Amino acid sequence: MAGVGSMPALPTMRPRTAGPDLPMRMAKPSSSRKPPKQDPRPQIRIMFRKAIAMGPGKADLLRAIDETGSISAAARQMEMSYRRAWLLVDTMNQAFKSPVVVTLTGGKAGGGAAVTEFGKEVLQRYSAMEEKASASVAKELRNFSELMSGS
Repeated sequence: MAGVGSMPALPTMRPRTAGPDLPMRMAKPSSSRKPPKQDPRPQIRIMFRKAIAMGPGKADLLRAIDETGSISAAARQMEMSYRRAWLLVDTMNQAFKSPVVVTLTGGKAGGGAAVTEFGKEVLQRYSAMEEKASASVAKELRNFSELMSGS
C-alpha cells in the first residue's frame, strides 16, 4: 500500500440555476426498462446535526466502494457522479469518530479507496438496525401496503 491519507478538499462550486444566460437543465429521459417491483419497506436514516450520517444510499455506496476499491468505480456502478459520491463519503467521514473510507495514494495501481474496518463495523451495525426495523413493523407494513396503489 503506497500510503493512506485523508481526502483532499473539493473545490467550491456555485450552484447552477436557470436564467437568461443559462439553459434550464432537463431531466434525463427514463430508460426503456421498468424498475423492478419492490414491496414497501421501511428505511432508516441516521441524522448527525443537519446531515444524514448513514442511510440506504450511503450504505449502498460503502458496499460498492468495498467491492470496487474505488470511489469513482463505485459511483459509476451506482450511476452517480464522482463528485456526489465524494460528498457522501466526506459527510460520512465527518459524522463518525473515525473515517469510514480512506483514499489510497497513486502509484502503479493508481490509488483507490478502501472501506476501513471501522467503516465495515458501521455498515454492519446499520444493516442490523434495518433488519430489526423491518421485522418489527412487518405486520403493520403488510396492512399499510394494502392502501397503496398497485396492491
